Amino acid sequence: MNDLGSDSGVRLGQRGGGDHGIENRRNPRSRRRRGGRALALGGFLLLAAGLSIGVWGNYSRHEEVRVAAKRERDSVPILRVARIEASPAILPVTLPGTTAAFAAANIYARATGYIDKRNVDIGDRVKGGDLLAQLAVPEIEDQISQNEATLNQLKSALEQAEANSRLAQVTWGRDEPLVKEGWVTAQQGSVDVQTLKALQAAVDVAQHNVTAQVNLVKQLRQQRDYASVIAPFDGIITQRNVDVGSLVQGNATTGTFMFAIVQDDVVRVFVYVPQDAAFGVMPGVKAVVRVPELPDREFPGTVTRISKALQPGTRTLLTEIDIPNPDGALPPGIYCSVEIHIPRTTPSFSVPAEAIIFNRNGMQVAVVNDGKAEIQKVRVTRDLGTRVEVDIGVKTGDQVILNPPVNLADGQKIQIQQEVANPAR
Repeated sequence: MNDLGSDSGVRLGQRGGGDHGIENRRNPRSRRRRGGRALALGGFLLLAAGLSIGVWGNYSRHEEVRVAAKRERDSVPILRVARIEASPAILPVTLPGTTAAFAAANIYARATGYIDKRNVDIGDRVKGGDLLAQLAVPEIEDQISQNEATLNQLKSALEQAEANSRLAQVTWGRDEPLVKEGWVTAQQGSVDVQTLKALQAAVDVAQHNVTAQVNLVKQLRQQRDYASVIAPFDGIITQRNVDVGSLVQGNATTGTFMFAIVQDDVVRVFVYVPQDAAFGVMPGVKAVVRVPELPDREFPGTVTRISKALQPGTRTLLTEIDIPNPDGALPPGIYCSVEIHIPRTTPSFSVPAEAIIFNRNGMQVAVVNDGKAEIQKVRVTRDLGTRVEVDIGVKTGDQVILNPPVNLADGQKIQIQQEVANPAR
């Protein structure tokens, strides 16, 4: 029985399996349809999963941006500030300058002759009126003697003419009443009158001759005085071009150049002040002159003269400063630096350079007002490097934000971290 059952089972199984295989071999198209559906279902599921992941990631990023923006809007930045101070009333400006003697003169020969004495040399200090050199001019002495003798002759001629005029006056005074009474002819009276007039004219001529001769003698004596070359003022001899025995020519245009003298007890300093500082420069403004070769010495002075007009090419104002120099330590003709203490003509305010905002709206600063940032437009008048001076937009006591963030908005709340003290200027 068991063997039969087993054999029957095997045979039944073989038959059943054989039928399935026969059916599968009979329907291959049905098998392909089932595989395509399974593949499509898998692709759809993958696509759905990818879309879900992408949507979720985009939503997450958007949510993060929204939360960050909200956090940024709600956050209050902590920033450093500095307090605005008024600029000093005196603006110190340092400029290059050149020293010059207060007075300088080139001394030329006014008389022709030989140097008889030379009393000074280069570097000698002299007083006004001191004799620098003496010329030997014997020809002028001879001319003076001759013309003085001629002057004496002309004075005698004048006295003679005056005597003749007085005689004619007496004669006419005696004949005039006789002419009126008829005792003397009218002809004689006319002769007396004309003689008197002629003699009076002769007196005038003689007087003019004397005057002319006096002037000639005076001129000759002046030329003789020119033989004594004297110092025109107190100073120092800077050039000497003659020596004893030298022949000098006295001429107004081609005279011999003998000496050069400068007055150095007061030194003039010439400086050109630029336009941005020129409007406060005026006589009386204090100045200090420094020389690189004299580092331990300062020379105080005062602006004494200005040109009143700026140079068209450089837009600078020629300014002259007088420096007392009693010991002669400041020589003329050297380079120096000049610090001028110029009073400000308009008020301005000192602002740290790191507080300036520069964008398409121009130059601005962020001023703290009631815990909020207010953007104010400013106008820079001077750039001092670490600081700038402005004349509008702020006032003394305002607090400005240092290194303001680029996203700082007008009206945004802020907190003050610390107030930075203004550095010494």
